[in-house]
Amino acid sequence: MVRVLFVCLGNICRSPTAEGVFRDLVRREGLQATIKSDSCGTSDWHIGDPPDARATAEALRRGIRIDDLKARQISTADFADFDYVLGMDNQNINKLTALCPQAYLSKVQLFLDFAPEVNLREVPDPYYGGDDGFSNVFDMIEAASNGLLADIRKYHIDV
Repeated sequence: MVRVLFVCLGNICRSPTAEGVFRDLVRREGLQATIKSDSCGTSDWHIGDPPDARATAEALRRGIRIDDLKARQISTADFADFDYVLGMDNQNINKLTALCPQAYLSKVQLFLDFAPEVNLREVPDPYYGGDDGFSNVFDMIEAASNGLLADIRKYHIDV
């Protein structure tokens, strides 16, 4: 089983969108028994809250449901439990590497590193922007999800 954790600040915009997009991709590829995903935030601001309504609406517009997700905060155990710990931006990466036990540091990566064609390294936080920010973030997340799945196939499934 390959386990993927998507991480942003509050776990209500970017990381639940990534979890939903990736979960849908895994389902379409018939890999639900092989790959599991989750999401969390580095802060405790939104624990137990559903994703932002704008993120939920954009996902639904594209045929993906994320309204079943609830925000949670990262725990130290997550670094042992997951094979990939993917931060949405450098602020997340800095918090993750500060919390991460040394033995698991190689698991912590920027999510957009799996989508070099996007020409950005960080997924921007759409929280304070308009609805188009959620659409743009969704496009980036789709690209990175495809790259991530290719990486998982290369290093974990098709070996």
